[in-house]
Parts: sequence; C-alpha cells; structure tokens
Amino acid sequence: MKRQMIAQRKEYGHALVDLGKRREDVVVLDADLSGSTRTADFAKVFPDRFFDCGIAEQNMIGTAAGLASCGKTVFASSFAVFATGRCLDQIRQSVAYPRLNVKIVATHAGISVGPDGASHQTMEDIAIMRTMPNMTVIVPADAPETYKAIMAIADFDGPCYVRMGRSDVPVVTDEGSRFEIGKIQTIKDGADVTLIGVGQMLAACIEASEMLAQDGVSARVLDLSTIKPLDEAMLIKAAKETGAMVVAEEHNRLSGAGSAVATFLADKVSVPVHIVGMDDVFGESGESDELMIKYGLTPENIVESAKEAIRRRKA
Repeated sequence: MKRQMIAQRKEYGHALVDLGKRREDVVVLDADLSGSTRTADFAKVFPDRFFDCGIAEQNMIGTAAGLASCGKTVFASSFAVFATGRCLDQIRQSVAYPRLNVKIVATHAGISVGPDGASHQTMEDIAIMRTMPNMTVIVPADAPETYKAIMAIADFDGPCYVRMGRSDVPVVTDEGSRFEIGKIQTIKDGADVTLIGVGQMLAACIEASEMLAQDGVSARVLDLSTIKPLDEAMLIKAAKETGAMVVAEEHNRLSGAGSAVATFLADKVSVPVHIVGMDDVFGESGESDELMIKYGLTPENIVESAKEAIRRRKA
C-alpha cells in the first residue's frame, strides 16, 4: 500500500500559524534556520511575535526562558543537534529547573538527515532530554500527529521537547484520532509480539507486521509518541499479553526510547525486549534511505528482532 509522504516540519509550521491566530501569548524563536524548521510560516503572519536570534542557540534558549517567565508560551526551534547538544546547560538551568513554559521543537534529527553527515545527525538527543527532570519528550510518527502534538503541548504547562526529522515520512496515523500526551496509541492488534515504533520507525513497524503475518506471526503495533512520561499501563498490558517486545527508533539504541522501555519493564514484567536502533557509532554522509539500510533501521531488521524475541520467550 502506497502511503502519502509529508514532511513533519511542514505541519509544524501549519500548527504554529493556527496557534498564533487563536492565542496572543504564543511567540516563536529561531536560530537562523526558520526556512528549514518552517517557523518562517509563523513569521510571515505574525512578524511582531517572531524573533530570529541568529546563530546563537544558547541565547535563543535564554531569551525563551525570559519570555516564558513573563507569561508567554514560547516555541524555540533549531536543528536537533544544536537545540539539545549546544544548548544543554541553558536548557537545564534556565528552562527545566524552573519548569518554564518553553517548547523546544527540533527538526533534522536522526540519521535520515542524510548528506549533512555525522556533524548534523544527532542520535543522542532523546537520551539528553529524557534524563532532564521536568522535561516532557515527544516524538511524533508523522505529519498529522506532529500537528496534534504541537497543539497539545501548547496547552500543556511546562517544558517540552519535540523531535522530528527532515525527510518526508509516510502518513500512518489517523488524522481524526485523538493525541494525548503520555498515551500510547494501538495501531494494530496482535498476540505473538509487540512492535513499538518511535517517530518515522512506526511506518517500518507496520510494514514489519505485514511481513510477519505472511509467516503466521501476529504482531501488535504501538505508536510510542511520548517517550516521557511513558504510558506504563499500556506497556505492561502489551508485555503480559504478547510476551515479547521490539522497540524501533532512529536513535542510539543504548540510551533512547528502547532503553527507557526496557528499564521500565525490567522491574515489572519479565519479557525479552529487543531494540532496533543505531549502534554506538557516528553516522556518515549519504542518502537517507541508504543510511537507514546500512545502519539496520529497516522493516527487515524489525522482523528479525521480532522472531528472535519470540524464540527467547519460548526458551
């Protein structure tokens, strides 16, 4: 089945404009990348509420904190590698610690940035942000879910980190479905193994479930769009009912969403948890699809991990 392909950042720009029309407290900041992050869409309509901070990401976060302390709902954007790595101290001290209403929305995350190479392919941003006290972490699966996530965090009081990539990604979620922070959505039911997709890897999980079905394996597919807080009840339910779990993410497999799920389940339900993600290496320049294949972020890798998890469960 051929799916519509849309860049998540396109819907981010759309959501910001809609928010600006509804709420005068919304302001948007960027660090000289507004065309790429699509915050330029907001700037065209609300130039008096948009601030380009230039190539000074740390200052952007400090400015965002100041505006939030005065009652504004602030969206601050840049590429993920800059928004998290370059601004870690400012986020920790000026946003997370005082629990200010700053929404850090990062684009161009993961290996799928492609030709920009290792310097721009952040595979550790989820790890950085999920270990930050007071921080909510969201990784939407596609463009429709991105729009709903932005609307949800605008109404949420407190700091948030939203991660998305650069490339067009398949539309796999229902545009009419409800998005709720901290809740997992069931995309497909199944009894033999649970496939948990994070971000654009949800599409790969859906394809993997179809491949497994051809081998007589019934795979449940879950959309883990909120990394923190985890939907603990849904994870326990899936673990008990299927007995085998696979988490697929476009992130370093040592420290991302898969690590969060495995750590949580270790204390609750004894089931094999396999993580399909980037090994502990830096990426390289190349086309997005080529890199996803080279580093094992494919439906085929998910199928292999699912079968191994089932073997471990039976053993």
